[in-house]
Amino acid sequence: MTESVPSEKRTIVHVLRHGEVHNPTGILYGRLPGYRLSVTGESQARSVAATLADHDIAHVVASPLERAQQTAAPIAEKHGLEIVTDENLIEAGNQFEGLKVAVGDGALSRPRHWWKLRDPFTPSWGEPYLQIAHRMLAAVNAARVAAVGREAVCVSHQLPVWTLRRFLEGERLWHDPRNRQCSLASLTSLVYDGDTLVDIVYSEPAGASDPNVHGA
Repeated sequence: MTESVPSEKRTIVHVLRHGEVHNPTGILYGRLPGYRLSVTGESQARSVAATLADHDIAHVVASPLERAQQTAAPIAEKHGLEIVTDENLIEAGNQFEGLKVAVGDGALSRPRHWWKLRDPFTPSWGEPYLQIAHRMLAAVNAARVAAVGREAVCVSHQLPVWTLRRFLEGERLWHDPRNRQCSLASLTSLVYDGDTLVDIVYSEPAGASDPNVHGA
């Protein structure tokens, strides 16, 4: 999408993946409490805040998980805003939460877990992709209404952000995780003309990262 939208009609919702998390044991931490940004992640959050400093940010909303709240904090501070929490932005549910999922030495090498992998299309091991897409769209629409004519930031997690983007672009929701375009602290910016989505712009203000980094 490349259409130009007059500023008086334009609303932008920046969907932001949180920064790097301190995860020394390398587990898929999902919705588990106690996982906060690493030193690098805190720096990434500040980089995004600096990138958005001259934007007309009117609303900042985040997943209830600590890493998302921390990523939102410097943006909200720069614009004198309070962080709103929206459960619809939370990480996807996953039955492998709390486990290592690496092939060879992780949960995927144990036969008792193989049944969970029977259906990659829904998927069988976690929250359905369509459910993720619908709740993320609800969060984005709420943010768009709150910031109408201006800009909003929604801080979420890798799989929800990528699922939302595929849904909006009309792509099938099941996919190869290695091909996600959703780096740590990246922005997927949704440009609206009134209620109509007219552009999706992806950017990496904190640089690129490996899409296979767990936890998202």
